[in-house]
Amino acid sequence: MSESKKEVRPYADQEGTKKEQVAQMFDNIAHSYDRLNHILSLGIDKGWRKTLLKMAKNQSADQVLDVATGTGDLAIALSKLNSTKITGVDISNGMLDIGRIKVRKKMLDAQIELTYGDSENLPFDDNTFDLVTVAFGVRNFENLEKGMREMLRVLKPGGQILVLEFSQPEVFPFAQLYKFYFKYILPGIGRMLSKDASAYTYLPASVEAFPYGKAFTQVMEKCGYRDTSIRKLTLGVASIYRGVKE
Repeated sequence: MSESKKEVRPYADQEGTKKEQVAQMFDNIAHSYDRLNHILSLGIDKGWRKTLLKMAKNQSADQVLDVATGTGDLAIALSKLNSTKITGVDISNGMLDIGRIKVRKKMLDAQIELTYGDSENLPFDDNTFDLVTVAFGVRNFENLEKGMREMLRVLKPGGQILVLEFSQPEVFPFAQLYKFYFKYILPGIGRMLSKDASAYTYLPASVEAFPYGKAFTQVMEKCGYRDTSIRKLTLGVASIYRGVKE
């Protein structure tokens, strides 16, 4: 897999950049996003976030940045790190609105701030954060390398990035069953529950186009990350990628 694959956008027949279309798509599905995610993943996505949290506990993280935070699930999970401040950024105001409600209900306003932000132009100074996380967001970047370099820029030296993203299982017959579900069953359920025909057609297409596994750690290393590693989850359905800033 390589990053040179044709760009996948949510609404291929419409005008607008990938970034604009991704923001529009998530605004459209914001109110059903959490319910759909848990239904379509059979709740496994919650376990994946817990695994990422355990990995994050290996390092002191006073200042945390959660990129593509969406409705804030990972930012809320990261609050268990007892960090002084967790900042979540996203380009979808619709998703952020839902996330802010969740943060208020859990009385985490003093610890978590969710704000509009572009992953490729982060509004933060160099060397600001001890930990940067992204869950199911990097494959939506318009320019993957630019986004990865921006996250490296705002990391402190010695800080780490943890990226949770869908990958593609390769073990027979699970790989074949998964691909059938992901390509034919999931879009139908998503379309029925979210009322957005494109959002859950885009999902499998974006996963297929993403340079997962070693191809992604090569992108990370090209962008300046060191000590990269991959932790496969659920037979390769998802992976957590780790990198460190020197």
